Amino acid sequence: MQTIHPINEKAIIIGAGPCGLAAALELQQLGLSPLIIESRNIVHSISQYPTYMRFFSTPELLEIGGIPFTTSGDKPTRQEALAYYRTVTLRRDIRVNAFETVTEVRPAGARFSVTSVTRFGEMKQYACDTVIIATGYFDHPNTLGIPGEETEKVSHFFRESHPYTRTKVAIIGGSNSAIDAALELERVGAEVTVVYRGEAYYKGIKPWVLPLFEGMVNKEKIHMRFRSRVTRIDPASILIEGPEGAETIPNDFVLALTGFHPDRDFLTKIGVAMEADGSPQFNDATMETNVPGVYLAGVVASRREANEVFIETGRHHGRLIAEHLSATRLR
Repeated sequence: MQTIHPINEKAIIIGAGPCGLAAALELQQLGLSPLIIESRNIVHSISQYPTYMRFFSTPELLEIGGIPFTTSGDKPTRQEALAYYRTVTLRRDIRVNAFETVTEVRPAGARFSVTSVTRFGEMKQYACDTVIIATGYFDHPNTLGIPGEETEKVSHFFRESHPYTRTKVAIIGGSNSAIDAALELERVGAEVTVVYRGEAYYKGIKPWVLPLFEGMVNKEKIHMRFRSRVTRIDPASILIEGPEGAETIPNDFVLALTGFHPDRDFLTKIGVAMEADGSPQFNDATMETNVPGVYLAGVVASRREANEVFIETGRHHGRLIAEHLSATRLR
């Protein structure tokens, strides 16, 4: 077996989303040059958003490292966000090993041993003093656990509406992503049915979108099924169970827009303790976990709900981490 000599690093950040990049910028201010290891591309989660999506937040709430985010309108588009984070990475020379997956993090004396695999199957070994986990959640959709969910007609992501023209599409979920997708699909001539287990519209729907959606439902251009769930997905139909019993309707595609969750198993393997509700234990003031030298940044630090941490809040985690490192490990 070939001996792999560890690559020495001061700090390794796992995940090149906005919060991981923000943490890297904060560590740069301490004179460090952290390495980010990312299993996909830079800000992968944003690249998975719908092609023509516009953020709910204003650009200044998405800024990292104090670098201005200039946009053409009041709210940034997906394309503008990709350009911003990409440009910040290049201009600030943030070190990112993209398409490289961390498979193991384990204590090695006073340091950590980090093992990864590149997209070419090459195994790499690192030794570092600090590990910051900023892995996000987009690789872990909330599954339904129903027959047919694994078939090709089902997707947990919605990118754009064009491929669905003149098809029958069922959307599972009632959040903003489900409502936005339904409206886009209706515009291109898809026959849309939204299946939602709630009794009424989700309270967090954008207030300027809800009246438009309700109008489409009232005109029967979009079919809305409250207090309902899909229980089986077949090649040309789906089975819906609702207040009036079970019904099979014709169907071509299913968009299961049921949200995502962080990878808690990865944290557990490192030794991070979990609360009774399954969320990780960490110090809110420093973002350090019960494993000294292991920190959390971004949505992975969420507790009950993944959507309680956004870019707007998670981008500040790096500053807390940097302050703690400056006061302790870098003295």
